Amino acid sequence: MRLAGPVFIDEQELEPDRWIAAHQSAGYRAALCPVGHEADDQTVATYRQAAARADLLIAEVGAWSNPISPDEGTRKQAIDHCIRRLELADRIGARCCVNIAGSRGEQWDGPHADNFSDDTFALIVDTVRLIIDQVNPSQTFFTLETMPWIVPDSADSYLALIQAIDRASFAVHFDPVNMIASPRTYYANGAMIRDFVRRLGPHIKNCHAKDIRIGSQLTVHLEEVIPGTGALDYRTFLQELSGLDPDTPLILEHLQSEADYRQAADYVRRTARELSIEV
Repeated sequence: MRLAGPVFIDEQELEPDRWIAAHQSAGYRAALCPVGHEADDQTVATYRQAAARADLLIAEVGAWSNPISPDEGTRKQAIDHCIRRLELADRIGARCCVNIAGSRGEQWDGPHADNFSDDTFALIVDTVRLIIDQVNPSQTFFTLETMPWIVPDSADSYLALIQAIDRASFAVHFDPVNMIASPRTYYANGAMIRDFVRRLGPHIKNCHAKDIRIGSQLTVHLEEVIPGTGALDYRTFLQELSGLDPDTPLILEHLQSEADYRQAADYVRRTARELSIEV
């Protein structure tokens, strides 16, 4: 697998050689997409070629938006955003374009009573088909990040989506922390990871690396923390990912500082070395 994470470059100084050097300095072998969908073809090609020369894999293009919003204007805008971002992922040769399914509530990534309804499932299916069919990507995949309060939230629901969407360009984005929504899963997360990879491994194009810690106050409090400071079974996580495509990216995210990312990367690398796994 290939470890990735944000690099800290001033936007005014962003250019291919500096971008490559920042990833090499951080020890990353994969990267987030460095340009927006408004970038012209020459700029996209320049970054794509620079990445290829440096053996730096562009892991994902984020399409963060709410394409199942109950507000029709917001929904249409989000669908257009996903289309533009999937086009960019195809142009720049990213492993995937990723969004969450969205939410039927006002908060684009929040819980809502209708999120697990049959009608919402059907809406997600229709929306993903629309996005993929509009672009018809040839070099990338559209994926939905696993989440705790919207499908896909489990191996079962992801398999159901794959079957219902029925598009070769729909694939899997695996974030195990986002699937831990109960103490039962929290304390057995290694088994959850093994089951997910066993059933969906060939479809996994990208992964996020986080960690999670449970609190002791009622009712249930689950907190996202720096990798290595929580309870995610990283030995199992890395062992399972090591059996997939060796180019599968593992992206560190949601941390507060460059020092936090160094700490997280050091932990992942140290654990991987103990298992004789290259990241």
